[in-house]
Amino acid sequence: MNGSNNGLQGDFPSSMGEMKNISFLDLSYNNFSGTLPRSFFTGCFSLKYLKLSHNRFSGHVPPRGTNFTSLDVLRMDNNFFTGEIGVGLLSSNATLSILDMSNNLLTGAIPSWISNLSNLEFLLLSDNYLQGTVPPSLGNMSSVSFLDLSGNLFSGAIPSYVGHYVRYMFLQDNNFTGPIPNTLLERRVRILDLRNNNLSGSIPEFVSTDLEDPSQLSILLLRGNSLIGPIPRQLCDLRIIRILDLSHNKLNGFIPSCLYNLSFDLGVAEEDTNIYTGEDYNPTSFQLEYYKSTFVAEKLVVKYTTYHEIAINFATKQRYDSYTGGTEFNEGILGYMYGMDLSSNELSGVIPEELGNLSRVRALNVSHNFLSGSIPSSFSNLKDIESLDLSYNKLQGSIPQQLTSLISLAVFDVSYNNLSGIIPQGRQFNTFDKNSYIGNPLLCGLPTNISCDQAAERSEEEEDNEVVVDMLVFYYSTGSTYLTALICILLLMCFDCPWRRSLLRLIDAFIASAKTMFP
Repeated sequence: MNGSNNGLQGDFPSSMGEMKNISFLDLSYNNFSGTLPRSFFTGCFSLKYLKLSHNRFSGHVPPRGTNFTSLDVLRMDNNFFTGEIGVGLLSSNATLSILDMSNNLLTGAIPSWISNLSNLEFLLLSDNYLQGTVPPSLGNMSSVSFLDLSGNLFSGAIPSYVGHYVRYMFLQDNNFTGPIPNTLLERRVRILDLRNNNLSGSIPEFVSTDLEDPSQLSILLLRGNSLIGPIPRQLCDLRIIRILDLSHNKLNGFIPSCLYNLSFDLGVAEEDTNIYTGEDYNPTSFQLEYYKSTFVAEKLVVKYTTYHEIAINFATKQRYDSYTGGTEFNEGILGYMYGMDLSSNELSGVIPEELGNLSRVRALNVSHNFLSGSIPSSFSNLKDIESLDLSYNKLQGSIPQQLTSLISLAVFDVSYNNLSGIIPQGRQFNTFDKNSYIGNPLLCGLPTNISCDQAAERSEEEEDNEVVVDMLVFYYSTGSTYLTALICILLLMCFDCPWRRSLLRLIDAFIASAKTMFP
């Protein structure tokens, strides 16, 4: 029975509990409210697929005594369910493969008995009020490949055993502390999101260099923590990375030039956004695809699919956007997004020329650091770049004229640096306003109101001021040196010591010699 996406409202009918042979029930995207009747949990024991998402159901679920002994998929996300995770789930301990209770009002901790769900592949508990630490029993669940605990109140250290089997891990927006475990990123992990926690320490050197079995990591998000130290060179071995976000930490040192090895390969996106698994039932054929949801009835064969749409938040074009997976008709923009964000750290040194080899990158942000040197002319090779943010650094020199060849560039920001010279014009550069260049008083030409003659005069004035400052420094340093020497001599004369007597004898000898020379 598929009653989704209708205007249905009111309470859930208790008579539904009499449908003992129903195997598929989808009432998502309606306006049902109230609690679910107990007869439903005990009577519909043939259910394999239950989806009640995006309604206004409340109460505690599933209660003790639940009889869902054949349930494979349970999706109750985006409701108002309260209390702790119901022990009634244990009735499906041998069959349940997908559990989605995200976006509710659940409280308490993850129960230790969760490991009894031996067939569970997807565990989604995001955006609730769950707290405590991640239970050790979760590390024993070798079947779990998709784990989403984001947007809760979890605390403590991230256990090293969590990443042994998980391929997609979302732990962002919690209160996790301590370092990132060295073993967290095994070769199986494809997406790791640890944004906005209280993690500390350095980024572990966890990436395998084994060419025969390389890391499968395609999205790494560490934004908004307190990570320190340099960017490890092992990150350069992430050959199939699509999105790398290390922003808003306390990373220091140079940007590794080997980051050009991040090929941002196009072939990975399709694999990550079209993942198939599942089992076939007779007469029901069940197929699981993560990024689409369809229901087609043909004679006695019912094919139904379920999904969890992955949304990746990434800053580009000076805003924080959400990039999601696709559908059966469209791969989705997540499959086409390639970006690297190193902003708001303490990075220094020059921008490596080699970064211009990241030809597929669409967003590059190194703003709010202490980078110096010039803007690499090799950035003209970033043919797909849409957002380039170099603001709030110490960059010098002129803006390379070659950058006007970037026809996809929509956002360009070099504000608050020490750049000088004429602002390039043509193509996309004709669309940028003066806010892209503010804080560079030696830049001239459109779109600023500064003529190049005025900029030259400012440059000469600054050079003259530097000469004046240099002379003042010379005078002050010379005078202070003489004054210090005089004070030392006077202090030496105040004490009766061998040095003082020797100095006085030397002065007497000098005076006597002078008298003989000038009688």
